[in-house]
Amino acid sequence: MNDSDSGLPRRRVLAGSAALLGLGAPRLWQPAGKLSPGAAAASCAPPPSFPANNPVYQQTYQNWSGGLTADDVWTCTPSSTQDVVTLANWAVANGYRLRARGRRHGWSPLTITADTGCASPIVLVDTSSLASMSMARPGVVRVQTGAVMDDLLAYLESNGYGVTATPAPGDLTVGGVLAVDAHGTAVPADGETPVAGDYYGSLSNRILSLDAVVWDAGSASYVLRTFERSDAQCAALLTHLGRAFLTEVTLSVRANYHLRCVSDVTIPAAELFAAPATAGARSFASYVHASGRVEAIWFPFTDNPWLKVWTLSPQAPATSRLTTTPYNYPFADTVPKPVADLAGAMVSGQWYLAPTFGQAQYTTAAAGLTATLSADLWGLSKNLLLYVKPTTLRMFANGYAVLTSSAGIQRVVSEFATYFQQRLQAYAAAGSYPINGPVEIRVTRLDTAAASPVAGAAPPELSAIRERAEHPEWDVAVWLDVLTLPTTPDLGRFYRDLEQFIFENYSGSYAAVRPEWSKGWAFTTAGAWTDATVIGTTIPAAFNAGPDPSWDSAVSTLDSLDPHRVFSNEFLGALVP
Repeated sequence: MNDSDSGLPRRRVLAGSAALLGLGAPRLWQPAGKLSPGAAAASCAPPPSFPANNPVYQQTYQNWSGGLTADDVWTCTPSSTQDVVTLANWAVANGYRLRARGRRHGWSPLTITADTGCASPIVLVDTSSLASMSMARPGVVRVQTGAVMDDLLAYLESNGYGVTATPAPGDLTVGGVLAVDAHGTAVPADGETPVAGDYYGSLSNRILSLDAVVWDAGSASYVLRTFERSDAQCAALLTHLGRAFLTEVTLSVRANYHLRCVSDVTIPAAELFAAPATAGARSFASYVHASGRVEAIWFPFTDNPWLKVWTLSPQAPATSRLTTTPYNYPFADTVPKPVADLAGAMVSGQWYLAPTFGQAQYTTAAAGLTATLSADLWGLSKNLLLYVKPTTLRMFANGYAVLTSSAGIQRVVSEFATYFQQRLQAYAAAGSYPINGPVEIRVTRLDTAAASPVAGAAPPELSAIRERAEHPEWDVAVWLDVLTLPTTPDLGRFYRDLEQFIFENYSGSYAAVRPEWSKGWAFTTAGAWTDATVIGTTIPAAFNAGPDPSWDSAVSTLDSLDPHRVFSNEFLGALVP
């Protein structure tokens, strides 16, 4: 597979810290202005016979880290679900593909590949106008897929509801979240009794029904069809990787509740990630068992991670600060000048500053928690679960879900931390500093049939945390992410080493690994999504293993619902053939 069809991001030279961090320049995440069809180059004529009631325009697409940029891509903004149906039938008649475009908060080329441009037979579909929501009945919300999680969670809060866990950024579309089985961090704490609507895995497993644009053989056209969760084909659509187009879903939600979040930056990594035989009361697993909701953020070349621990807390603790709004870590959401200066120096070639940069990130977090009184927070669920704004430092990230047992959590994090630290130091000794961002570790439950909101309904077939029937003792997933600035030298080589370790180490009866779809995986020294063996063999095998294979079934279903591959791209053609 070549770089073009693997979706390898094009490298772009960034003009110092201003371009990278948005200081004195437009931020990377801001989309370019619309260009009318008349402004297109002669070689980039507008898509032919485009539906008249849905104007098409050109716009630059850029993903979260800025690593994947495509200029002047044809884009449209449908105002109704019927518009999407019309677009699908136009696409099949004219040899085009449609790619749903949300907030571009992802790394992998599931939406478009880096070689996409105005001459490509692709139209991006901006879903921002498909954003309505309503309470279908108590405990069930109906929401269109263009709505953002910020708005959905605020709407749920206003109606007395919330969710068990959610991704930390709220600037994500519901459709984007569901396409990649997005998650937060939550398992039931020891002694915790789940309430109605509690689901501790991915948000995809909350779906009760969904509307999708699919091919209807009888009418030889694309139509809007409702799939109930009990429908066998629904399992492939719950996490579809962009290989389908969902317009609306109904989700099971729970009664709202209060959380307390306590941050600790004093526990040494050697203690937090200690080997199971020596792990004590301040081990990572001990916090998971005690509270059920934990995240560790470990900056490179530092001793103490930033540990966040959420606990169910109906009453406000005396030491906690009440918060009535989300995003309570402003020091993380706005890049401080010392951190920005160091990042700019590294991007300019001084990559050896990575240890200083790591220490600066830790110091900023430790001091910021005190200065903003945010080390001990209490409030309604939304205000504690959302904590990453689009203004934060943009980095590249890899991602994997390690399926294991609750008893195996400490072993997973200990073995990972030991290997990561050893490789980081080995690279540094050779004068290479490929990692300058934090390690992030979270834990969720697996997506299981038992946890489905519809009795007996299958879990998402392509969810990274889909259960393994032959291992009922595997009840959790440990999510491992490592971040770095996207132009860092040796990035691909380090991630390649780490990925090989992860796939080889977490195996057998102990654990198994699947990729975190929105992040980086399938590494060679050229970068992410370039290893044809991982893409074509390792990943399908990870889903087909055991008595309940799901990869081939999901691929077959998605192909039957979109036989003309209107909802695909070159990279998906290799991943989900």
